[in-house]
Amino acid sequence: MAWDTERTKSLLLEAATSEFCTRGLAGARIDRIAAEAGVNKERIYQYFGNKNALFDAVIVTALSSLMDEVPIEGRGPEAMADYAGRLFDHHQKDATAPRLLFWEGLERGTEVVGLPKRMANCASKVNSTIAALPGISREDAGDLLITIVSLCDAAPVLPALDGLMAGNDPGRVERRRAAVVRTVYLAAAALATEAQKPAAAQA
Repeated sequence: MAWDTERTKSLLLEAATSEFCTRGLAGARIDRIAAEAGVNKERIYQYFGNKNALFDAVIVTALSSLMDEVPIEGRGPEAMADYAGRLFDHHQKDATAPRLLFWEGLERGTEVVGLPKRMANCASKVNSTIAALPGISREDAGDLLITIVSLCDAAPVLPALDGLMAGNDPGRVERRRAAVVRTVYLAAAALATEAQKPAAAQA
């Protein structure tokens, strides 16, 4: 029977995602990943090269999926607030991307993997933000997106800090979501207003 290469890769990526999310790059073990996937560990070296390259593949796969699952839709500050709310909801259900990004930042600093693909994804998000808020600069669009990502990614990876600062009463997640959406709306509205000033001054 022919070996199902794509299925094997998928099993390894799934097992590796769980391992890296839980233990990071340094703490992850190839033996555990292979055992979880039910695959000989030699397949990891054959398909991905080494643990670092496997981590790269996991991050690129997770972030590419996120691009498709949570798009920016509509126009105006409401669109950006809506995007933040949906991203927050996504991360509450699946904290894969936030955990991987936090581990990447802690262990690799400014080193970026999958650079061409990720640069294209980021450029696409910036373009969508500019389309939602016509007239804003690329830098402002990037800053707004970083703010949104930081707010939404922090929620599932800093639960202890959230509890210490804001308590753990019922409805805490809903209140945190509302705070994120409100913050993003106000920031987007300020950028939209600022972008209209030159046009208003010329009129």
